[in-house]
Parts: sequence; structure tokens; C-alpha cells
Amino acid sequence: MHQQPPRWQNHKLLTKVSRFIGACKLYVKMRLREASVEEQIQWILSYVQGGSADIWKENVIEELETGEIEFDLAGEFLAEIRKEFGGGDEESVKVVELKKIEQGGRTMEEFVQNFKRIARGSGYEGRPLIKEFKRGMNRSIRRKLIEAENQPGSIEQWFKRVIALDRNWRESRREEE
Repeated sequence: MHQQPPRWQNHKLLTKVSRFIGACKLYVKMRLREASVEEQIQWILSYVQGGSADIWKENVIEELETGEIEFDLAGEFLAEIRKEFGGGDEESVKVVELKKIEQGGRTMEEFVQNFKRIARGSGYEGRPLIKEFKRGMNRSIRRKLIEAENQPGSIEQWFKRVIALDRNWRESRREEE
């Protein structure tokens, strides 16, 4: 009987696969833009390595050569990699990650960028997304924003406001020292 890996393993695997796909997309756009889709896929396949990925790669190469499968865009192939190695339902993994994220010792700019990355693909938007963002930020900044007369309306407005507050707070601390 096939057992599902624990959620934390799904998250770890999804993160690794997402980083691989992101790096491939960037390289293809920067260096292989003029290459054919076949050449782009061959380049991507050259970096698919290790364990069951080697066997999967051999099967894909065979299927491409025999015409059993075909891709019109390298992005379609990368989606296939995500489906094959993503470690589960991406949206579920993202929701769990979104509910755990906290600012901690990071600057607000770092927290916002990390939050945006996690939120993308989570299915959250509007008030639920803002609620998770507020929950994850440090209490002192959250309190200042909640006590403010004009609270931000959209998530983008929240991002701008908290980054400005964090910068001002850090600048005042530097001046005090």
C-alpha cells in the first residue's frame, strides 16, 4: 500500500521542485530564447538527476523520440515536472506554509517578498490573505497599523505601509544608537 509522505516532506519537495523550475524558466528566457522547444527541453532534461528522476528522464526521452509525447512550449514540460515531482497538491502545501509564516527577525521587505512567494498559488486573496499577512507580521508593527486612522484596504497597500513603518522604525533605532 502506497503511503503519502508527511506534509512537511511535501512542502520540502515542492520547494525544491519550485526552485528548480524557477531556475530553468529564468535560464530558458535569458539564454535559450532563440532555441527550439526541443532544445530547451533537452537542456532542462540534462539537469533532471538522481534517484527515480533518472528513470523518469529515460522514459521521457524515449517517449519524446518515439513521438508518444510532445510539448509546444518548454513551460508545458516544466508543468509536467511539477506534476511528477511536486510532492502533492501545491495549493494545500502553500496554505499550510501561509499559516505558518512569521516575520521574526527579518526586515519587513524580506517578509513581504517571502509572503508574496508563498501566497502565490495558495488560493488566498482579499480579506483572508490580509488576515494571514497581519497574523504573520511582528506584533509591534501590526499594532501600529491597527491603531492607525486609515488602515490599508488592499494587500498591496498593506505591503507598502508596513515596509515604510519598518524602515522608519529601523532608521530611528540607528539614530538612537
